[in-house]
Amino acid sequence: MKKGKFSEKQILDILKEQDFGKTVAEISRAHNISHATFHNWKNK
Repeated sequence: MKKGKFSEKQILDILKEQDFGKTVAEISRAHNISHATFHNWKNK
């Protein structure tokens, strides 16, 4: 199985950025991830 690019802690930190008022588009661009990846992480 392929190892992910981000650790669990990094994913949680990225998801928390939305609580500070950043949009999904801004977060996705900053971390070079797709909108779908962000929403998949959030659903988990």
